[in-house]
Amino acid sequence: MITIDGNGLAAKIKDELKSEIDSYEIKPILAVITIGDDESSKVYVNNKKKACNYVGISFLHFDYVSFVKEAEVIKKIEELNKDNKVSGIIVQLPLPKGYDVNKIINTINNNKDVDGLTNESIGKLINKEDGFIPCTPKGIMSIFDYYKINLEGKNVVIIGRSNLVGKPLIQECLKKDATVTICHSKTSDLKSYTKKADILIVATGIKHLINKTMIKKDSVIIDVGINKVNNKLYGDVNPNVEEKCSYLSPVPGGVGPMTVVMLLQNTLTAYKKINGIKNE
Repeated sequence: MITIDGNGLAAKIKDELKSEIDSYEIKPILAVITIGDDESSKVYVNNKKKACNYVGISFLHFDYVSFVKEAEVIKKIEELNKDNKVSGIIVQLPLPKGYDVNKIINTINNNKDVDGLTNESIGKLINKEDGFIPCTPKGIMSIFDYYKINLEGKNVVIIGRSNLVGKPLIQECLKKDATVTICHSKTSDLKSYTKKADILIVATGIKHLINKTMIKKDSVIIDVGINKVNNKLYGDVNPNVEEKCSYLSPVPGGVGPMTVVMLLQNTLTAYKKINGIKNE
């Protein structure tokens, strides 16, 4: 069984990004908008800030109180859209209740939508057009590429249908000619699907939902879940699957670091498009 080293792969990509960004006189800028005081969001934003600082991306943080008027946030996004120095814009989710998430996200200019969450970005993803892929699915596909895990003709089962992970992953796996099944909270007899999976991607936020009795021998298991219990992190997959699977992404240290580094990659891509820099 091979443990997927998300930390190591992310570090390698970060060094490559740093080397390229060091060659530019004017640096990319990532603008991050937060609303309220969600503790998990604070941790994620801090991780993004550290990663940006490491590779040389300037980090602008606009931190609003939980009762800020929606119009004020939208006005700020519109300002950032017009600012050519700003390469990428993200709104850290989840937002407090009462805000129109769809309206706020879709205010972001598609060329700066480095989280890949606007309706236009999703449309481009479905139609195989050039656009930004959401960071977690992009990180998972990078893991497959790096470890030479071939998806062609394989049964890929995705558990979770969120806009952030599950839905974009369907499109990305189809691009690789996989046969894709999507399961969710209303799926009956989940085990009957997971037992057939050559590649199982689990993104539910339910601690140890999957165990060794539910998987196929020599399958590839990608654990996207992050569950905090008594200050300890657990995935959606019980570590006992190690006895049967061929690859396993651990929690922490698997998909998480890759999600952050894909945001950096998308921000650099946006910067290059805005500045007319072509890939060598």
